[in-house]
Amino acid sequence: DVQLQASGGGLVQAGGSLRLSCAASGFAFDDYTTGWFRQAPGKEREGVSFINISRGRTYYLDTVEGRFTISSDNAKNTVYLQMSSLKPEDTAVYYCAIRGPQSPAYGYWGQGTQVTVSS
Repeated sequence: DVQLQASGGGLVQAGGSLRLSCAASGFAFDDYTTGWFRQAPGKEREGVSFINISRGRTYYLDTVEGRFTISSDNAKNTVYLQMSSLKPEDTAVYYCAIRGPQSPAYGYWGQGTQVTVSS
């Protein structure tokens, strides 16, 4: 089975940091593009950061550029999202998801992890 497990969320004050982890089972991340998404109450889901390991490419939402860093550890089959200088606007449930080569949709999703940033 293909499974994703997101973890690392929590409650932090503005300006703090968290590292989210997305652990995979049943597949290898280097065969897919991995995305971190978030959804806050009353708002649409948005893509935060993406990594294609085999192509060595990353992407960041402009509002997190310079504050968030996406990375991978192939030995642990885990993708990370290091979040620094957190703002209350970053409060959301964060999800990781994957899509295969040439697929336009993210077909596999983790359960999500809550990030709450207090003022």
